[in-house]
Amino acid sequence: MFGERYFATREQLSQVMRGIAGLALETAADLGGSLPLEEIENGLGPPFLFIVCGEVNAGKSTLLNGLFGHDLCPVSALPETDRVICYQHGNPARDLEISPLHEEHHRPHGFLRDFLLIDTPGTNSPVPNHQETTARFLPAADLILFVFPVTNPWGASTWNFISELAPEHLQQAVFIIQQADLREPVDISVIRGHMADLSMKRIGRIPPIFAVSGKLACEAKRATPSAGELLKASGYPELESFITQNVCESPRRNLAIETWRSQAAAALRAVEDHVEKQSHALNRHGYFLDTIEREIDDIRERFVVRLPHHLAEVAEVFETEAVWISKRLRRRLGVIPSFFRLFVGDRTGPAIEAIFAERLQAAVEAVAEKDSVEVVEFCRTHWNELGERVKEAMAVDLGSAAPLDTTLTAAKTQFVQRLGRAARQGIGNLKVRNQLDKDLRRRNLALKSFAFMTLLLTTAGATCGALGIPWLPLIFCSLAALFLIGGVLTAWVTRRSIIAEFQSRLLDTCGGFASTLRSDYEEALRIVFRDYASSLNAVRTHLVNEKQAIEPRLKRWQELFLTLKAIEQDL
Repeated sequence: MFGERYFATREQLSQVMRGIAGLALETAADLGGSLPLEEIENGLGPPFLFIVCGEVNAGKSTLLNGLFGHDLCPVSALPETDRVICYQHGNPARDLEISPLHEEHHRPHGFLRDFLLIDTPGTNSPVPNHQETTARFLPAADLILFVFPVTNPWGASTWNFISELAPEHLQQAVFIIQQADLREPVDISVIRGHMADLSMKRIGRIPPIFAVSGKLACEAKRATPSAGELLKASGYPELESFITQNVCESPRRNLAIETWRSQAAAALRAVEDHVEKQSHALNRHGYFLDTIEREIDDIRERFVVRLPHHLAEVAEVFETEAVWISKRLRRRLGVIPSFFRLFVGDRTGPAIEAIFAERLQAAVEAVAEKDSVEVVEFCRTHWNELGERVKEAMAVDLGSAAPLDTTLTAAKTQFVQRLGRAARQGIGNLKVRNQLDKDLRRRNLALKSFAFMTLLLTTAGATCGALGIPWLPLIFCSLAALFLIGGVLTAWVTRRSIIAEFQSRLLDTCGGFASTLRSDYEEALRIVFRDYASSLNAVRTHLVNEKQAIEPRLKRWQELFLTLKAIEQDL
């Protein structure tokens, strides 16, 4: 097809402009009307307009059929064209009467997307006013093909029509000597010379003159494969080469393409500026979020700095519980319960430790609950203030506080449970029960000895009494009473010493116990603030998605830029 390079460049530019428009829409860049969007949708530039003029039966329709290789125009020995017919692209094929002298024929041929063809009645046609209808199309014409039959290239009607053309229309005029196969090459050369002389006399310039045979061209292009020698003999290659040159080098068309290219370049720069602004804004937003996260870390550190105060509360709780458990141990080490457990087994150590651990866990959890409420309330207050800052800095709404409340409630529960478990584990790590178990074993051993001797002597006295032996029952019972009193005194004295030593050991480990909770306290605080900071994940995800979206946009921008540069170099 004629002018493939021009049409390829135009289509490539059209695709680039569509790509720029799409990228601008995607990035919300304001092009300020720098792209002719309507022209992009309709195709850049109107089709090339070819007007074919000449006498009746000069071969105008055959010329067009030969040029495009289709039976576009009806051909007959009798005049076929009695009105101005405009051939243009359309599907389905249809004929529309615009006026009594003007018809539009829509055909689904691909070449009609780029070429608008106007076939006219003969210049000597009896149809009235047809030349005035033809003249209305002349200002927009890219080529005006004047067809002269080789049998009579001097037809007055055609030359008179040419003589009346404005100088600017003559710039697009081309003379076609049709049916050249009916004459010898020497005759054709003479005819061309005469036509050149006549042109100088009538219009003062010599338009391009081509001698062709539309009949041979149609036969050649219908052949499969096309007959190259026959096409060459038709004279069409020279004409087609001229048309291609005219299409590709049309100053008006190339100026339009350069204008569109400049508009596309300006629009692409606007998109680039907008994308760069978006990129810089996203970098600022990322820095802003990093600042917020560091701010949350600083808040956590402020709570950690206050940790000694909270640990002092834990130490006070430990002291209180140590005194209480000592009192509980005192009751458990009473004389009667102590002697009773000699026979049923003594589990005083594990029981005291379990009770102490349970009460201490509950007490530590109460302190942790108080601290967690303070931390959570601080986070809620900070979140409300943070929402305004995020909206101002990033134009992002943090949304409802309900998800944050759920997160903080779960974090508070985890905070309390972690410190409670740490408190119970801390009791086991202090091993305060070990010495108590040793003391209780020594005490129970002594009490067992006294109880054994008491029972043994009582049994001996009872036996002697049963046998009627005088004085021995009294002696044995007296000795049993002495051992019983000794056991009671031992139980009372050892209870005091064991309780005093147990309480002293507990109080001595008070500071150590509070210290064992420090790492757990810090870790629990870290988890609370980690969960709080995770509430910003939606904003962070939004930022990451935007950054990821920027990369392919920049890549597409670069591809459009390189394509536009290639088009500029081609132009």
